[in-house]
Amino acid sequence: MENLFKKAVYTGVGLVTSTAEKYQSQIDELVEKGKLSEEEGKKIVDGLFNDFDQKKEDFEGRLKNIVDKVVGSFDFASRNEIATLKAKVAELEAKLEAPVKKAPAKRTTTRKATPKKTTTAKKEA
Repeated sequence: MENLFKKAVYTGVGLVTSTAEKYQSQIDELVEKGKLSEEEGKKIVDGLFNDFDQKKEDFEGRLKNIVDKVVGSFDFASRNEIATLKAKVAELEAKLEAPVKKAPAKRTTTRKATPKKTTTAKKEA
């Protein structure tokens, strides 16, 4: 989201720069034709750039306020909260990776298998 706002600002700055260059070339033409003195042209261009700089700062300030309000309306985790969670995860992972002590094996006695008895007794009818 922040990248979107940055792109908007950079686009705006690009437009302002393009416009300023066009004004600069027009002022230069007027100076060349003698309709403006060089000093007057310089004052106009300086005033224009100062105005653009001021408007750019105002725009960036407003945009920052909007971004702060939008970001503030969401429940994002703070850097400290994320750092705390990372530390807890690392601690739990370390516990899982620690060798587990096994209880000693129980002794079992082996029983010999006894063969099943089969009866072949015949039933008298």
